[in-house]
Amino acid sequence: MIFIGGVASGEKKLKFNQNIICPNCGKYGRYEVIMGYTYLSLFFIPTLKWNKKYYAASSCCGSLYIVNNEIGRGIERGEHVTLAEQNLQLVQNEQCCFTKECSNCGFQTHEDFRYCPRCASPLR
Repeated sequence: MIFIGGVASGEKKLKFNQNIICPNCGKYGRYEVIMGYTYLSLFFIPTLKWNKKYYAASSCCGSLYIVNNEIGRGIERGEHVTLAEQNLQLVQNEQCCFTKECSNCGFQTHEDFRYCPRCASPLR
């Protein structure tokens, strides 16, 4: 008997888009959620998935965040979920430097804004 199987990793883009002002770069963009997982395939058919992890990628600067597993499972089930900054953990930052910081709320950006996108205070 020949047994053909293997373990591999995969990813799936979930049906989720949320418009944001990026906490990393200050631009308008959106979060896209991706589920990464490990799976067992038997005879080239994926049969079992485990080690699921959920990531949010910002479309403006490409920063990658880890999403809480409970919130990620809700997104996977199709529930209406809003991602907040406190639910995200920065994994990969595509921006290298910030040039302006808001003295009122501490928001940092490298864009040439005159006013803070979060609190509308003048930037220096």
